[in-house]
Amino acid sequence: MKFVVIALAVVVAAALKVGRRRRHRPTKRRAARSLSSSLSSDVGLIMAREVRERFRGRVLKVTTLFILIVVAAAIVIPVLHNGKAKPQEVGIVGTLSSSLRTTVSSSAKSADVTVHFVPESSVKKAKSDLRSGRINVAIVDGRELLVKSPLSSADNSSGAQLVRSVAENLGIAEAFQAAKLSPAQSETLKEAKALPITSVEAGKKNAAGGNASEATSLIGIILIFVMLNQYNTWILMGVMEEKSSRVIEVLLSAVRPIQLLTGKVLGIGLVALAQASLIVAFALILSKAVGSSLLHGSAPLVVVSTLVWLVLGYVFYCWVYAAAGSMVERQDQVQSLVLPLSLPMIFGYIMALTGASSGSPSALLKVLAYLPPTAPFAMPVLVGFRAVTWWEFLSSAIISVVCTIGIARVAATVYRRAILRTGSRVRLREVFNRTAR
Repeated sequence: MKFVVIALAVVVAAALKVGRRRRHRPTKRRAARSLSSSLSSDVGLIMAREVRERFRGRVLKVTTLFILIVVAAAIVIPVLHNGKAKPQEVGIVGTLSSSLRTTVSSSAKSADVTVHFVPESSVKKAKSDLRSGRINVAIVDGRELLVKSPLSSADNSSGAQLVRSVAENLGIAEAFQAAKLSPAQSETLKEAKALPITSVEAGKKNAAGGNASEATSLIGIILIFVMLNQYNTWILMGVMEEKSSRVIEVLLSAVRPIQLLTGKVLGIGLVALAQASLIVAFALILSKAVGSSLLHGSAPLVVVSTLVWLVLGYVFYCWVYAAAGSMVERQDQVQSLVLPLSLPMIFGYIMALTGASSGSPSALLKVLAYLPPTAPFAMPVLVGFRAVTWWEFLSSAIISVVCTIGIARVAATVYRRAILRTGSRVRLREVFNRTAR
């Protein structure tokens, strides 16, 4: 029994000693956690520094106010213009029965305009008033319409829609009279409805909200272009100023280059996302308040697409601009880099504007929607036209993310190799030659 107690005492003592050693000596997992928390805290500090500096600056406040004013004008002005639309002046030559006047008023209602009947003494007087602009259209004895100039098939103005609708409906009324139908029979024919049309294959719908979606995508690509240029320039200038003022040497004595670069990119990215969210929220609230149709229908999908591609576009380009900023240290050197770096954005922006204004996406625009440098501009336009499926959208986003990872690795290498080299502009060839060695 004595030997058993002694053996137990030895085992307990050994266990306590081993446990004490383990407590004093951190495991690899603890060390990894400690390193990870240290890295994340350093990146967080740098990120908070960038956010604080940008929000304190006057540039962010001025640009945000300017963009809000432009967005408000784009939403409110069309509403005011539509609300103050002048009634269409319709000249009447000869007689026009009350039933035909009702037909003209119904045609105006379908064209979303109002009409005002103006009596004309003769055809000559009506033509004179058309040339002077006193009236918009003249009806001669309910059998002929006179307009100032020929209507083109591409003219979708309210006046052109009114003329087409009146011509069609008066023609139908004249046909009823020629057929000598009774008033009851005429009313029965007027209430006739088109037969339902059913397709045997699924197709892309062309709802009434298409115009609103296309207009929203147009505003969205302008917003993306302005904000990408603004924030990428901030990154480039910030890196260049830290290098030229030798502040970077102090920062790199406390943190690693990749931590500094990541914190800067994330900090400015958070500011960009906050600004974009504010602008979108302001646009949605204002649009609903004034009754604008610009952001109604399927357009909210375009708004979400715009935000997604603003983030993806920023993440792709910010690494490139940060690496470029580490290779220069003077303002005149920056100017020589801005244009080459922004050429892909300018090209994508112009092609997206052209595609959004043309009414249908081109084959080139569809190709550009899958290239990371131009996808932030082309893809929202395709979403506005509803010319892209969800899996195509996702595929383009995945391609952009994968390419961004590769760009980030290259940019981090360039930044690490070039940020401490001063005296002259660092060439990209020099960076990679040094890396190869």
